[in-house]
Amino acid sequence: MTTAADRNRTPSPPTAAPDAAQFPDFPPRADMMNTTHIHDDGNQSALRLHLGNPETTVVLGEVPVHWNVPASRAGVRVPDLLIAFNIRRARIIARKGYSIREQGKPPDFVLEVASDTTARHDETGKLNDYASFGIAEYWLYDPDWGRRYEKGLTGWTLRSGRYVPIPIHEHAPDMHYGYSAVLNLYVCWEYGKLRWYDSEIGYLRTHDEERSERIAERNRRIAERDGRIAAETQRDAAISEAQRLRDEIARLRGETDS
Repeated sequence: MTTAADRNRTPSPPTAAPDAAQFPDFPPRADMMNTTHIHDDGNQSALRLHLGNPETTVVLGEVPVHWNVPASRAGVRVPDLLIAFNIRRARIIARKGYSIREQGKPPDFVLEVASDTTARHDETGKLNDYASFGIAEYWLYDPDWGRRYEKGLTGWTLRSGRYVPIPIHEHAPDMHYGYSAVLNLYVCWEYGKLRWYDSEIGYLRTHDEERSERIAERNRRIAERDGRIAAETQRDAAISEAQRLRDEIARLRGETDS
């Protein structure tokens, strides 16, 4: 059980780990929730493109997190989505995990997707552990509103070592959102879908939306091309008809003069 002292502690100074040290392997989730709600829709790639700075910003799924590179899985947490700024991305890849001491800071944002096997722990044990790690924001997303978590969308922000709730607003019965100050984005639950909204540019586009936009743009160009071809065909026909009429008039005049 995580104590109040654990929640309030700060990372110790970085300690050297052997260059070859890596986090232990964790089996991938078998319930397809991450694939369905983070990867397939393009949420992870949309965030990565929007946040930019790929050398110092990471947007990754299922990355183990601990104070240092551990020898076992004990105490390691593996959030479904992790975002961190001003870090050394190459070290995360090399370690196969996020060492808080090596990076000199905790991740900035983590999100868990509800599953039947982990939902209760996400709302209790992980809540304490992520606070003790010093992670600024922790979010929960349940595509089936309230079936696994208490609500479909929940967020906390860290204050004085403890998480306090982030207000979740209801735009409509099937549209809820909360503001992530860490990301400067709204985290949205819309008709069961996880969405991200920027107040200046609107929604971060999903793969399907980008594909639809590309198809619409292609169809627009095809329609413009077909329109030009039709106009050119009509113009050529009009020119041919005008020339035919001139030739016919010249012929009739020639017959009259003769």
